[in-house]
Formats: sequence, structure tokens, C-alpha cells
Amino acid sequence: MDVATQVLSEVRGRVLPVIRAAVPSVVRPEPLPDAAVGGARAAGELELTRPEFARAVQLGIVRAGPPAPGGSPRYARAELERIRSAEGFPQTLRERVEAVAGAEAAGAVLGISPGRFTRLARCGHITPVGYRINRYRVVVWLYLAAELREFADREPGLLRGGAPPADRELLAAKADLRPRKWRGRHVGLLLRRTADPWERAAVLASVLPEEELREAVPDPAERIVLAALAPPAPYGHPQIPAAAAVAARLLRAEPADEVHWYRTSLDFALTGARGQSKSTGDRGPM
Repeated sequence: MDVATQVLSEVRGRVLPVIRAAVPSVVRPEPLPDAAVGGARAAGELELTRPEFARAVQLGIVRAGPPAPGGSPRYARAELERIRSAEGFPQTLRERVEAVAGAEAAGAVLGISPGRFTRLARCGHITPVGYRINRYRVVVWLYLAAELREFADREPGLLRGGAPPADRELLAAKADLRPRKWRGRHVGLLLRRTADPWERAAVLASVLPEEELREAVPDPAERIVLAALAPPAPYGHPQIPAAAAVAARLLRAEPADEVHWYRTSLDFALTGARGQSKSTGDRGPM
């Protein structure tokens, strides 16, 4: 068994089977519990489209249970019943996950022009909930309609009149805080979904540029652990190489102060993760 395989076996807290050509192994999947269903069925029972369901999971509205043996998420019947029994279902649920794409649609929700909305979003007043890459390889940001309405109620002064001085400075510097604000939201939501120290460290490591990660985590074995536990790309991340290359840039911290923040947070998370490994030995390289 090579070093990488040994490390991954330690990560998962079990010994990985050694497959030999002379004696093929037969893996028998464990039966799935009757009390859990897959994502497609869960979306149907909650009367959501697949993108809406993925957003509900992303936002923590729907909590995933233990995955199936193949790794696919499963959703407990009790969880689905909890959501279905809420007052106003399914309309209130749909309203919570409703999203609009692009400045024109988002501006229409607020009753302002696309140009004014773009300025507000670039200056960090409104945080995207997701993205997609169009056929021209341009990032189209997604916004929660409910959050836009809350913003209009909370900040009516920003919907009219000139830009505040701070916004004018950002615009003069050609700043665009949308990617950074989205990364912060994305990382925060991922961290809320796990209490495992190594998984939390992997979330933080996933947004660092490669050279920064190598400096922050010089141990190759630890980098293997973090890579194995890294979260998957967000729902809707493009598969076409040209579009995926554009989207990949959104997943990495870029400004120096943002990189510093994630690196400092990773250092703190790794201290806890290493401490857990020393005390229990059930996760991470020893």
C-alpha cells in the first residue's frame, strides 16, 4: 500500500481493501435505509426543481443525512416531513429558494435599473448566492429574490440618488466585490454543515491558491488529507472546459487580504485537527 493510500485510509478511519489481480474483491453494497431517499426523489416530494432543491441544501434549509454507500447524498423521511409540515408549504419554501439571474432580473425585483444594481452588487451591498457561466464565458450572478426584497426594505436610500463616497472610491478603483462576497458566503455555508476539524480545514484550504496552500501546509501527507476531504464544486459548476476554467477562478481567494484571512483561519483549523488526530488517531496523518 503506497503512502497516499495509507493516508486516505487514516482519513476515513478504516483500513482500505487491497485489490489484487489474482483474487478479485467483491464489494457488496450495504442496503439503503427505507427511511432515506435520494436527491431527485426528495426534490419531487418537496415540490422543488433540481436547482431549487440544490439551493435549499446549500442554504441549510434541507439537511442531508448519511450518504449512500456510493457517496450520493440521502435525505431522511423525517427531514422531508419536517419541511412539508411547515406552514405555507410549498409556497413559502419556494419563496425562500427563489433566485434571479443577472442585473436586469435582479434590478427588476428592486425596481431599479440594471446599471444601478450592478453598482450596488460590485460595491458589496448585495451578496450573490450562486453563479453560472453563459455561452459567452461571462459570469452571471444569481441572487435570492427574498434577500433583494429585504434589502429594498432595509436600504431604500441606496435605491435612489447618487452613490455614497465609499462606493465612489470603490468604483474609481474598478473594484468588484461580488466574487469575494460569494466566496465568503459559500465557505460559511460549508463550515456550518460540518463540525469535523479536518473537514473544516479542507473547506478553508479549498479556497487558497495552490502556492499559498503549499506554504501553509508543507506536509504532503496533510495536503492529501485536505484534498480528499475538499468539498465538491457548487451545483451548476460548468463541465465544459472553457467555461469551467472561468468558474474555477471564482473558487480561489484573490486579494492579498482575503488570502491572508483564509490562511490564518486554516492555520487555526489545522491546530484543532492535528490535536484531534493526536488524541484519537481516527482522522488525518499521524
